[in-house]
Amino acid sequence: MTQKNVHQGASLAPQATADAKTVLKLLPLTLTVFIGFLTLGMQLPVLPLHLHDTLGMGTLVIGLVVGAQFAAALLSRAWAGNFADMRGGKRAVMVGLVTAAVSGLIYLVSLAFVAAPVTSVWLLLGGRVLLALGESLIVTGALGWGIGLVGAQHAGKVMAWNGIAMYGAYALGAPLGVALNTGWGFTGIAVATIFIPLLALAIVTGVRAVAPTATRRAPFYKVMGAVWVPGLGLAFCSVGFGVVTAFIALLFAARDWGNSSLAFTAFGVAFIAARLLFGHLPDKIGGARVALVCVLIETVGLLLIWDADTATIAYLGAAFTGFGYSLAFPGFGVEAVRRAPPQARGLAMGAYVAFLDISLGITSPLAGLLASGWGIGAVYLGGAIAVALSFAVALMLLRGREAQVLYKS
Repeated sequence: MTQKNVHQGASLAPQATADAKTVLKLLPLTLTVFIGFLTLGMQLPVLPLHLHDTLGMGTLVIGLVVGAQFAAALLSRAWAGNFADMRGGKRAVMVGLVTAAVSGLIYLVSLAFVAAPVTSVWLLLGGRVLLALGESLIVTGALGWGIGLVGAQHAGKVMAWNGIAMYGAYALGAPLGVALNTGWGFTGIAVATIFIPLLALAIVTGVRAVAPTATRRAPFYKVMGAVWVPGLGLAFCSVGFGVVTAFIALLFAARDWGNSSLAFTAFGVAFIAARLLFGHLPDKIGGARVALVCVLIETVGLLLIWDADTATIAYLGAAFTGFGYSLAFPGFGVEAVRRAPPQARGLAMGAYVAFLDISLGITSPLAGLLASGWGIGAVYLGGAIAVALSFAVALMLLRGREAQVLYKS
């Protein structure tokens, strides 16, 4: 072995040890987010059936009740961010978990009013809003708390592992919710929604807290002004995620390709694999550089789905889309953290994630209009164009950073 190789090995070993320590510090938070978000995943396939089959509600009411959670999550991001900054990330996560558990209690109460469907629906709506507040506190608090534990230089890892927890919980929560609903009906979902967050609360109680970063409430518009450019990149690249999750089943049905579940699996496996293998890159080489490459991968994936003439090509496209989107999120997120004032980091994370909420809220109705006019395949061409716009945002961020470096030198 040459002397150069010996030096390289010696320098890599401490880096690997430091990375392992960072992951171990984040592990309790990652597990907490995963367990907490199981409650959301469980309800996705079950709540619409309960509203339709048990309470006799139409699609408009179902859409309003299901969508209320996402709307309330978006509206509560600023409040949750300020709460995390002023009270600390640990307290935000713990309050969020308790709030999520209370939403399950309201679900349970709603079952006592099945004979009065309107009352039952209003209670369910209240439970969904409470769950949204809990989710905002959990995700915003966990991001700020994680960055406080391991340092802003590891912000990409914090986002990567939180993302693995969230999307893994959605993937596992759906079949778990179906199983609970099959065995115990919506009562099983309500009881699980009460106790699962409390299990996460028990895990997170012993984790070291980080001191609050702010003593007074920061104006949301100022923080939004600091993170809007990377947030815009997140909004554009999240369109790919939105069209795959919302319309891939319709595409498979329209083209007579059978069950679309493998497309979701391909997306999810590629998403998690990318974060496990390359989640360190945004911190190491810069978020804008990673986003620049990954949105191109995501765009190629969407174009493959658009032009697919077999299910196999569509699976490949879904995998490319999941892989690219997986690292684009922390890539733009690292740029958001870099621009945010340290004392308002929780609020900045709330503002950044709000761009995801906005994107997903707009994508479905616009894509539906596109599909009605030009066919279901056009959704994926439109998605590819939207994601390609995030390439321009990443390029702007990269050139801005390079200009700063040249100016300082």
